[in-house]
Parts: sequence; C-alpha cells; structure tokens
Amino acid sequence: MQDDGYRAVIESLFGQGALRLDAAAEYELRHDDYVMEMPQSGERIRGRDNMRAMQEAYPSPPHAELRRIVGSGDVWIMEARSDYGDGGVYLVADIFEFRDGKIAKETRYYAQPFDAPKWRAEWVERM
Repeated sequence: MQDDGYRAVIESLFGQGALRLDAAAEYELRHDDYVMEMPQSGERIRGRDNMRAMQEAYPSPPHAELRRIVGSGDVWIMEARSDYGDGGVYLVADIFEFRDGKIAKETRYYAQPFDAPKWRAEWVERM
C-alpha cells in the first residue's frame, strides 16, 4: 500500500477532525492478529475481536481531535488531543504498524498537559 493509503486509513478514524469511535468500522481496518498496547497502564489487547468488544463496552468515549499524522512505509504516528469530559484531557501519541494493508499493532501513549515553568518564558512562545 502507498504511504497515502496508510494515512487515509488513520484519517478514516476521524470525521471532520474529531474521532468517530466506530467499533464496527475500525474492526475492518485491523489485521486478524491485531495487538494494541498501552505501556503507561501496562495493558495489552490481543486480537481485533477483543478490541471491538472493549470499544463496545467503553462507558464514556472521549472527544478526540486530530493534531497531525506523520510516517512512511509501514509505521505511522498520529497525534491527538482527547477530552474525556470530566476534566481529564490527554495528549495522545498513537504508533500504528501496518501489515498486509491493515493495522497490525498500535502503541498508545497518553500525557496530561501541564503548565510551563515561568523560568524559561523568555526563550519560548506559547502555543
């Protein structure tokens, strides 16, 4: 698959820049032996059937906005901002590894924003 094809797969997870969270549609994008890891919580989900079941049971999915997608070959990275609606906001980096045109592995990292220290203000600009 061409690089623009993998980018399109990741972009299809988002509609108008916001995460769609469609378990059935995402299921079709995943390889049969799909694995998703979340190193910060020490969790691994094996198989696209387990991922779909977890998504369908998710009590309150976040609103996520796409920031950017970068990559080439079989490895792509998506950055997003996820708001869980309860004050929990996370910046997400999701590493996608493709095989046979489908997502074979995802590794998701979640980071909470923090206030920048005042001491370095003269060298930085606020985003």
